Amino acid sequence: MAVKPLEDRVVIKPIEPETKTSSGLYLPESAKERPMQGTIVATGPGKLLDNGQRLEPNVKKGDTVLFGKYAGTEIEIKNDTHMIMRESELLGVIEG
Repeated sequence: MAVKPLEDRVVIKPIEPETKTSSGLYLPESAKERPMQGTIVATGPGKLLDNGQRLEPNVKKGDTVLFGKYAGTEIEIKNDTHMIMRESELLGVIEG
């Protein structure tokens, strides 16, 4: 199953946070936070403007992005958790 996002939506594969602290302690499942970083898997064609033109997305497949803790909707694709959200919900692109 493949998901092709519509309009200005993007599909993101979340990057799971570390399960071990810098001092070597393992975090229990209840202490883990929801991921806030991920890799763009697919982008929609862009937002349709009032004049009929499309505004190209600012992100592309492969970009690593930051998003809000409660942004987007979780979906399952081939037994993997992904997020789908509007491009405007992204907080930034991680470079380097």
